[in-house]
Amino acid sequence: MLSQVHSCAVLGIDGHPLQIETHLQPTLPKFIIVGLAEGAVRESIVRVGSALRNSGLNYPRYKIVMNLAPANLRKEGTALDLPIAVGILTASGQVRGNRHHDYILIGELSLDGSLRPVRGILPAAIMTRKFKYRGLIAPAANAAEAALTPDIEVIPVSNLAEAASFLNGRTSITPFKADRSQFKPPADPNQPDFHDVKGQEQVKRALEVAAAGAHNVLMIGPPGSGKTMLARRLPTILPELSFEEALAVTRIHSVAGLLRPDQPLVNRRPFRAPHATISDAGLIGGGHNPRPGEVSLAHHGVLFLDEMPEFRRNVLEVLRQPLEDNRVTISRAALSLTYPANFTLVGAMNPCPCGYRTDPHHECNCSQLAIQRYLTRISGPLLDRIDLHIPVPGVKITQLATVPGGESSAEIRKRVQAAHARQQRRFSADSLVHANSHMSSAQIARYCRLERAAADLLKQAIGRLGLSARAYDRILKVSRTIADLEKNEQIEVTHIAEAIQYRTLDRPTE
Repeated sequence: MLSQVHSCAVLGIDGHPLQIETHLQPTLPKFIIVGLAEGAVRESIVRVGSALRNSGLNYPRYKIVMNLAPANLRKEGTALDLPIAVGILTASGQVRGNRHHDYILIGELSLDGSLRPVRGILPAAIMTRKFKYRGLIAPAANAAEAALTPDIEVIPVSNLAEAASFLNGRTSITPFKADRSQFKPPADPNQPDFHDVKGQEQVKRALEVAAAGAHNVLMIGPPGSGKTMLARRLPTILPELSFEEALAVTRIHSVAGLLRPDQPLVNRRPFRAPHATISDAGLIGGGHNPRPGEVSLAHHGVLFLDEMPEFRRNVLEVLRQPLEDNRVTISRAALSLTYPANFTLVGAMNPCPCGYRTDPHHECNCSQLAIQRYLTRISGPLLDRIDLHIPVPGVKITQLATVPGGESSAEIRKRVQAAHARQQRRFSADSLVHANSHMSSAQIARYCRLERAAADLLKQAIGRLGLSARAYDRILKVSRTIADLEKNEQIEVTHIAEAIQYRTLDRPTE
């Protein structure tokens, strides 16, 4: 009495095939499970036993030996309840035939035999397709998410008895089909819009450049100048998510358990704004059972760090790898996981500890030493990885009442998408580069050639500001984006001059 059913273990954001091997021995009843099973998996026998009895099925009074293969792969969570139950049913002859060999089984069981949704269905569905299984048997609540993966059957089941009946061929279940119309995000009348921002034209221009080239931004201004308001509107001018990008984002949110039941696909660019008290593991991911951090949850979106100097120094420093490599690698004794982390960083900070150094309406009492200490809370290497440093001046009360609203987010997004399309064509031969901010040194040399006057201006700026080699490259990348926004293949003096203006914190303190 030996059986084998197929399931999936999710590590990081990738699914790995599992074989649930079950052997029944006619001795005193006992349950033994081996194969590096974590606590939730070992507890499954309690849920499975009650679910079998309450579903009208027989729980065999034998010694049950179950192996989760491969045995060196760690298994965690409750998603193995359904395959464990089906393994017992096939070994005891209650499920017959070979139909169960064609499907991956995943689901958490309630004591009454009903199936609860689980995390990580999308990685499991992708694995199902990769290893050429016919389909996936999953809880009905997860069906819409799983069906986003093409070319596999997604069989939605509500309870254990229904799954057993389907595997025995007694009932037919129509595979769930994804509604691709749900990919397009519905109109949201409450969505922030740049039209609501009064004044701040220079800042809005800088954010347009950042959106067009996927550049990182740091805004410096007094309290109440609108830094947070502007940051929350940046996702509204970013290019729309492609279906492949949406799947990549959904995959991460699925593993993290953040998908809403009514929205199986993340169809808007993420905006993550963690508090300054966050730990380094919370920011980049990790923990005892590693989970994606905020940098990965912001993949293809925006990570906003408000009051950036208030974050702990060690937390800020772990941003260096994802900002440079667009991914995060978490190494533990037993395993190493890599999470994608291609995001736009937007930071906000005051110009001094009290915040009013650049505000003409409030007096600043901070000493020069206190100001210097405050500014150096953001290290030079991290600052070098931020392309645009933007001063955000305070807005007068009279301006709020008299200045009309500016361009809408939709109008700005048109220009951003046109510039983004130019970059897509430019980097079409390189699958790893999609925006100017990701250019390698060789690509900078190829696509950022300067006319003589522009080269002379940049050389003078490097000498006066004492810029690093990385800052030099950042200026070239930003100037390339500015030229793209103006539909210009040649980088001109005005483009270089504007890019230099966005390196505020590189200038000597007056």
